[in-house]
Amino acid sequence: MKKLLFSLAVLTGAAAYAQTPVGTVVSNFTLTDINGNSHSLFNYLDQGKMVVIDVSATWCGPCWSYHGTGALNNFYNQFGPSGTNQAMVFFVEGDPQTNANDLNGTGANTQGDWVTGENMPIIDLANQASFENSGMTIDYYPEMYVICPNRVIVASGVAGAIGTVANLTSLLGQCPPPASNPADVAALSYLGSLTHCEGSYTPSVQIQNNGTSPLTAATVTITQGGNTVSTGTYSGSLATYATANVSCTPIANFTGGALTVAVTTTGDASAANNNVNATIATALIAASQYVTVNITTDYYASETSWTIKNASGTTVASGGGNWPDLTGQQAGQTVQTPVQVTLSANQCYDFEIVDAYGDGICCQYGNGAYSVTDATGATLLSGSEFGDSEKKPFKTGALGINEENFASMNVYPNPASDAINVSFEAANADYSVDVLDIQGRVIASQIVSNVNGAQVVTFATENMAKGNYIVRIASNGFTSTKSVVVR
Repeated sequence: MKKLLFSLAVLTGAAAYAQTPVGTVVSNFTLTDINGNSHSLFNYLDQGKMVVIDVSATWCGPCWSYHGTGALNNFYNQFGPSGTNQAMVFFVEGDPQTNANDLNGTGANTQGDWVTGENMPIIDLANQASFENSGMTIDYYPEMYVICPNRVIVASGVAGAIGTVANLTSLLGQCPPPASNPADVAALSYLGSLTHCEGSYTPSVQIQNNGTSPLTAATVTITQGGNTVSTGTYSGSLATYATANVSCTPIANFTGGALTVAVTTTGDASAANNNVNATIATALIAASQYVTVNITTDYYASETSWTIKNASGTTVASGGGNWPDLTGQQAGQTVQTPVQVTLSANQCYDFEIVDAYGDGICCQYGNGAYSVTDATGATLLSGSEFGDSEKKPFKTGALGINEENFASMNVYPNPASDAINVSFEAANADYSVDVLDIQGRVIASQIVSNVNGAQVVTFATENMAKGNYIVRIASNGFTSTKSVVVR
């Protein structure tokens, strides 16, 4: 299990750090402040108030710096119960290992007095689960969540970046008004894949009941270029602010593009919240059936795994799940040896990467990233920041003459002691043969010019440190790689 960062002094903004994302619908929590008063999140939201939550730790330097600006207390004084009464603010001490003395500045694990002069409720968490059961994770300190009356997170991230008085005031105007009409359905978010390989495509949308009466029926209409291309329906009993996911009819032979989603119900009181838009990109096509999976994990490499599945859902390649974690004071992340995968030509595939802990591979525990590239080195898909998992499609091409030569590439012996031999079949072309370390740096290189037929290139290992290396052959824009161990 990952541990919370002990310092976020290096943080420069909210965008690069994982947290429960904007658009998430939260669940209720009831917590007791240090004065013994009980607070229910939904009680304040149902009053039409925007709720601001700052999660900090008494020992956290960046938290203390934000606390020193007075922004949170100033916003509470202006817009809280003693001001315009449009918002509620909570300061949450999120580390269960701290105590009341730390909050009051007299303990051994504190930056100072967090209580004196503060007017908003202060909650000292006995355990993080009491807060995270609402759906808001504690990923780092200081972390801020801003929630609208419809239970939707409108802002999340580093408190110092979000929590200025001007920014919080602006967010007040972004919250929809509280439910006041019997019937009011909203299109909350688009759930369908934003990339598509080929053939049939199924749109999906999340709807929300913003009415005061249960929502029993709704219709979803999806248009492209003014023409209806898909429809869906909801039936049931959706309570106020509850959500449902509606899967719509498939779009045959879909080639991507902009989709407009509209949701309606009988007697709908507001059309302003009926629409969401989505632009669907088509999957990139590889130069051939050869692709390479490149993974740079975060410090917790054992949590990362990946699969490639064909159109029928069968796993045809996989990796990870057993990579070693970094330990101690190691400052880098784990760069895994690229894996070359041979797939069937002209087929659609899904690449999926999974983080077992649920916070992706970037960024607060190391700058992890992933990509799938084709034989020319072109990137078919890539990413870094995700939650539990991320899935993206791509399509293979047909085997080319250069790659047919590369298909015979062999690296031996492996492991290698005295020399690395690289054999391949040449086709009247120039070839670059390189040995790279796991950081991608070229440590040895040979050029073979205008050759044909079977070739063997040899690299002495006497000046190479023991460890993992990558052998790469490149010619006419095509590349092929294999891993080798020097011992």
